[in-house]
This record gives sequence, structure tokens and C-alpha cells, in this order.
Amino acid sequence: PNTWTHFTNRFQPGVSIAQLAQWRRDNPGKGPHSIIGPVGVKGAKPGDMLAVRFLKLTPLDWGANLNNPGELKTGALPDEFPEGSIRFIDIDAARKVAKFSPSITLPLGPFQGTFGVAAPEDREVVGRIGPGVVSSVAPGQHAGNLDLKELQEGSILYIPVWQPGGKIFTGDSHALQADGEVNLTALETGMKEVRVQVQLHERAGWEWPFAETDTHWIALGVHRDLNEAFRIALRNTIAFLSRRASLTRHDAYGLASMAVNFRITQVVDVNQGVHAMIPKDIFARDLRQSIRVV
Repeated sequence: PNTWTHFTNRFQPGVSIAQLAQWRRDNPGKGPHSIIGPVGVKGAKPGDMLAVRFLKLTPLDWGANLNNPGELKTGALPDEFPEGSIRFIDIDAARKVAKFSPSITLPLGPFQGTFGVAAPEDREVVGRIGPGVVSSVAPGQHAGNLDLKELQEGSILYIPVWQPGGKIFTGDSHALQADGEVNLTALETGMKEVRVQVQLHERAGWEWPFAETDTHWIALGVHRDLNEAFRIALRNTIAFLSRRASLTRHDAYGLASMAVNFRITQVVDVNQGVHAMIPKDIFARDLRQSIRVV
């Protein structure tokens, strides 16, 4: 499908930061995201895992980056930026660049900031509004608003299933983003087309999302406390290496310390994120080809 921009597609070129801030005030406790879904997956049940491969991601020809007024307490430094700001940026899809200024050009890296499944009902979920209703802002074990910039065309997101049918949803389209997403937003846009392929893996045995690119397996962790998010990502890394590469936990711990880069995914979504980049090229070819997330 295509996707809408924020605030049910009202976020368009020329909208003021004052208007965007007011829309945020009018929607307390909830996000700005325009969400597609839920979409059921036949046969999916708790304990299974969905492998979502991103086949095509085509952004609009414009995007915007913004930080809200400091009073809204969003972004990493709200008190240092009391006045909100917004910059609209042209996107050249043919050249795969965005023009920040006449002297600054940014390479595109389109991805869906938000992609997840229905959250579990039987455990604590940050952002739960009521029975069956969860804010789109905070990511979790159901994935959601991960803001993981590696989820570009060709990548795979693995998501544990928590409810029958899985109930896939997506939104929050980005043309590009840096790790951290520090001022609250990436280059926010909509997608002309999002095309994915979903595969169901029964009894997968994972309770956290993972991701995969051509060059890395990626273990994730999210938590209100960034240090705890890191520890979750580390534990998931150790579990992956010990289960899939047949390492002892001690060896997996040591390998993570020497070869796995831990990055701050984002610090602005209530639950903060850390992702661990496990390089594929350190493993011998036979072992590398045998390693699977599910």
C-alpha cells in the first residue's frame, strides 16, 4: 500500500510548527502516527514468529524534520530548545538524496519507523491506553515504533506473535534517519509504496524482535532506561550466538565484547532503543550459511 503522513495525512508542506504542536496537544498520550492495520496472518499464534521482508519502499518527493516546542517535553533536549522548529526538505528519489541545504546533501535510506504486531495482553506494555489499545509511540517486544534505520529494502524484521493472527500494523514512514533520532524526528514523509513479504515460523522460541540485513544480524533491546535497553540487547545477542552459532554463553559474551557494535537506536520514544550489530563476515562460510534467526 501507500502510507499517510502524520496526523491522518494533515502533515503537509507549509504546515507550521505551531499547528503540529497543537495537534499533539489535542491527542494526549497518543502518537502522531497514521497507522495501517491491523492485518491478520492466517495461522499465526502466540509463540510463533513473523519474518517480514521489506521488498519495496518508495518515499514521497518531500519530507520534514521537526522538534516540538520544549513545553511538550519531546526530543532529547527539550529545555534547551524551547521554540519548536520545522524544516521541509526536497527528496530526489532518482538520485536517492535529500537536499538539507545548498551545501549539504543527505543520502536516502527509506524505512518504516513503525512496524509491529498486536502487543501482549498478559504482561506490562508501556503506552497501554485500555483493553486492546496501545499507543503507537513506545516500541516493545511486539516491535512497533522501533525507528531502526537498518530496516531498508531487502532487510528482514522478525517479530514474535503475541495474539492470534499476529495483527500487523505499520506507519511512521522515514526517508532517512541517524541512530538516536535525537530531536524527535527523522526525515518524516509518506510512502508512495510499501511492499512486504510475510512468512510465518511456528514455535520460534524468541520473545524479542530481531532484524537481518545482507551484512548483519541485529539483536534489539528497548526499555525506559537506556542502560537496561542495552542489557536486553546484550542478553539477546548472547542468546542468539549461543543458540545459533553453538557457542558457550561465556564465549558468546566475549565475542560480543570484541566483535559486536551496540548502537543507540533512538532516545525519543518513551522506551529507548539499543541494537546490536552482529557481523556475518566474521563467521566461516559454512557456519554463516547455517545460521538462521528462525
